[in-house]
Amino acid sequence: MQSAEIELKFPVADPAALESRLTQLGFHLDTPRTFEHNTLYDTADRNLRTRRQLLRIRQYGSLCTLTHKRQPDQQDPVDTTRYKVRIETETTISEGPALAEVFQQLGFSPAFVYEKYRSEWSHPIAPNSATIAHLVLDETPIGTYAELEGPTDWIDRTLIELNVDPATCLTDSYGKLFLDWKQRTGSSAENLTFAEIAVPALV
Repeated sequence: MQSAEIELKFPVADPAALESRLTQLGFHLDTPRTFEHNTLYDTADRNLRTRRQLLRIRQYGSLCTLTHKRQPDQQDPVDTTRYKVRIETETTISEGPALAEVFQQLGFSPAFVYEKYRSEWSHPIAPNSATIAHLVLDETPIGTYAELEGPTDWIDRTLIELNVDPATCLTDSYGKLFLDWKQRTGSSAENLTFAEIAVPALV
């Protein structure tokens, strides 16, 4: 399935307080806190990264998905300086390791691995609306972040309801956040995993 993904991240200092507020606002918890393992694939010369594309196999609990992301067309009406906008094609798969082997035979090798514990919440974009927007809460080895995904007006309205300062919002990928963290800390970690960064994960 292909869709336009519009999202915005923000750091979360107190996850319990955020979850309490989500409940007050009528968000529905779709998936409780679940471990997620992501592997990005690319060619040796990082062709996909150069073209600002992403090829990923994700294991999220028992669900395995294949995702490709690319930049939107130039005529896309959304302000891409303020929101992160990607054209996403995604499908579930039954055997991630088998697909990973196919990738490697075609010249795509693991380029970056990142892990997190994710919980997923949903909310109608307006009262009595059938259209659903989403918030995910991601606990990563370098901090906790929330992502709002939905129409831009819903994102803006939800930021106000959550008392989130728009100046703290981010459009960066977890790969970019990891590289920035490495520069600040001098870490030698190559991947955003709990084992490499040696931050114990709460279970």
